[in-house]
Amino acid sequence: MDLLEDGNHTAVTEFILLGLTGDPVLKVILFTIILCIYLVTVSWNLSTILLIRVSSQLHHPMYFFLSHLASVDIGISSSVTPNMLANFLVERNTISYLGCAIQLGSAAFFGSTESFILATMAYDRFVAICSPLLYSTKISTQICVQLLIGSYIGGFLNASFFTISFFSFIFCGPNRINHFFCDFTPLVELSCSYNSVLIIVDSFSAGSIIVITVFVIAISYTYILISILKMHSTEGRHKAFSTCTSYLTAVIVFYGTVIFIYVMPKSSYSTDQNKVLSVFYMVVIPMLNPLIYSLRNNEIKDALKRQLSKKMLS
Repeated sequence: MDLLEDGNHTAVTEFILLGLTGDPVLKVILFTIILCIYLVTVSWNLSTILLIRVSSQLHHPMYFFLSHLASVDIGISSSVTPNMLANFLVERNTISYLGCAIQLGSAAFFGSTESFILATMAYDRFVAICSPLLYSTKISTQICVQLLIGSYIGGFLNASFFTISFFSFIFCGPNRINHFFCDFTPLVELSCSYNSVLIIVDSFSAGSIIVITVFVIAISYTYILISILKMHSTEGRHKAFSTCTSYLTAVIVFYGTVIFIYVMPKSSYSTDQNKVLSVFYMVVIPMLNPLIYSLRNNEIKDALKRQLSKKMLS
């Protein structure tokens, strides 16, 4: 039952997700591609987490943060991909009112947590390259845990704002969401009520996270670049560059997509373009992160070779 009489208005009890396309042939193609991407995402990120756990040479703060980044990537993809895959297989894909709230909250939580973890990783590299003698003091185990807890708390608070706003909305029909998941903007468009204060708070929360984390990353890497250029050792400069370029590649891809989706004026691109960018942000990027770090990080490649050699010998 889609609608329920509640006082003087009709309340929506479930939503219909229109998905990416209505073309049956294109649905099969997209289902196959996205299923493969999702399987690669989960397997690669789980492998990264496992490798960092079992390899003693990777028991450093940078890889500690990387393992949590991999966990968050699985969370981002899993918050929307299973439901999106189901949408390709059924003619009419519905999601309950509570399920929509959970999907919105989980996407906001994992997305904002990833931003904080990326900023934390930038600070870690800043201390490692610019103040190597103080690294063990400034990035101790206790500080690592505190930074990580702060990242998760920041993500939780941001998700709470969006979830509270969702439950404050009144949906009295229509209940068709022109997206493949319960994103905030299409939900605002469907709402019969308009609470400008809550929407401003949500926008401020998301915008502040982007601005603060980008600022931390930009400042950190400005100092890192200056320090690298001052290095006299070619080998040291090359090692620093190889470590940082993989991180910067992931950051540029992540924030470039986020800015287009959430910062650019909605009039500058269509709903279909927004869907494509959202697929890239929530499905493709979580797959790319472990590939970027694995292919451009010699320590991870060496650790993987050691573990494979141990398995072959045993």
